[in-house]
Amino acid sequence: MKTRIIFSERCLGYGIWHVEGPQRVKLAHEFLREKGYECLEPAPAEEEDLLRVHDGDYLWNLRKGLVEDSDTPAYDNIFELARLSAGGALLASQVCGFSLMRPPGHHVGVFGSALGVYTRGFCYLNNIAIAVKAFGKKALVLDIDGHHGNGTQEVFQGDPKVIYLSVHRHPHYPGTGFSSQGNCLNFPLPADCGEKRYLEKLDHALSMVVGKQFEVVAVSAGFDTYLGDLASLGLSERSYFEIGKRIAGLKKKTFFVLEGGYMGEKVGRGINQLLSGFES
Repeated sequence: MKTRIIFSERCLGYGIWHVEGPQRVKLAHEFLREKGYECLEPAPAEEEDLLRVHDGDYLWNLRKGLVEDSDTPAYDNIFELARLSAGGALLASQVCGFSLMRPPGHHVGVFGSALGVYTRGFCYLNNIAIAVKAFGKKALVLDIDGHHGNGTQEVFQGDPKVIYLSVHRHPHYPGTGFSSQGNCLNFPLPADCGEKRYLEKLDHALSMVVGKQFEVVAVSAGFDTYLGDLASLGLSERSYFEIGKRIAGLKKKTFFVLEGGYMGEKVGRGINQLLSGFES
């Protein structure tokens, strides 16, 4: 059975001028629907779900439209749209699905900006952290976005229930994740390193969690590692099939949450390849 896609057209209703615009998700959804994937509609995350991860004052300011930076505008109704995206991650965790929702989340921490980084990198609520906290059991958070998830690392730093593992481009935005710290394992790579070097690094990274205790794998699935995208590591469609196979090799309950990837239909093709490799 194909992994189900979590999607709501409501997530397309903001930011048409921004690089993190609706077309990247709209085209991906159209491609996946043509491929026969079943889609499920999420409900917004509840306040209690958000408060497991984020400070109450930050949520109040976000709700009132008082939080923005150069990358992350205070769009009208963005708090409700972010709640819906977080709800997509929650539903994905419940059905072992793929949340194809925006806004993304892995750059935002407990109080908003994280680990000393000024901007929140298009993110408002940390979707994958909200889902992992709600799950409440030991988890591996595997971040394959081309940018380091500084927000996710901040949320889970020192958490005995969570291992955070990120393979990403460095030096690059947000400038964090150069080295590992405790339960947060970081594996930086140079720009456009190519599939062979990337998979070698991923294999090495995953070898570090062999024998560790976790019950779920939560994947921050970014596709900006595609050749020519914002955090290019020189990957192709085939690369995501190979990544999916390696995630399946962990043999755990797994769900996926979209982070970056800004080249429209290529995001859909990448998701299809990732899930095909995982399901194979």
